[in-house]
Amino acid sequence: MSEVKIAAESRTEFGKGAARRIRRENKVPGVLYGHGSDPLHLTLPGHELLMALRTPNVLISLDIDGKTNELAIPKSVQRDPLKGFLEHVDLLLVKRGEKVTVEIPVHTEGELAPGGNLLEHVLVALPVEAEATHIPESVTVSIEGLEAGASIHAKDITLPSGVALAVEEDAVVLQVLQAQAEETEGEEAAEGEAAAEA
Repeated sequence: MSEVKIAAESRTEFGKGAARRIRRENKVPGVLYGHGSDPLHLTLPGHELLMALRTPNVLISLDIDGKTNELAIPKSVQRDPLKGFLEHVDLLLVKRGEKVTVEIPVHTEGELAPGGNLLEHVLVALPVEAEATHIPESVTVSIEGLEAGASIHAKDITLPSGVALAVEEDAVVLQVLQAQAEETEGEEAAEGEAAAEA
């Protein structure tokens, strides 16, 4: 698990106007909270934060005002829905050795059995508990040769050492569905007439 160092500044200005000014400077407003301490409002460098957030559950070493160093993981990230730039980030304060519950992406490898079957990701991310400084970036599951009706449960996924499930063992993560048969011509004609009447 990579650790990214980011220099942050504490901020005392709040509200939409202050947030806009921060964003105009290519920076991102954020809040650091956790461990029962008062939330700390921060200004973070936009490009560095954007690059760090490309890694799921990245561990961020914050140098705040050049005085204090804190470890944090991203808890909530708000992006502009059209342009995609970062609008705000919530960071969760963590300590080395502390266990945290996070969601890690589920990747697949291999090919399903022939026959046009479809793979459904019931859970696109798997909730796990891991040490804050050893959060896996993802888990990979083999779907090689799986046929319609097959499913992979949380308990079937091999996790790295020191990582435990934070979801029911029987929770379905992936399942294979049978491809829908082509509609018959009669059904298509009936649908066409219904659409014409509407």
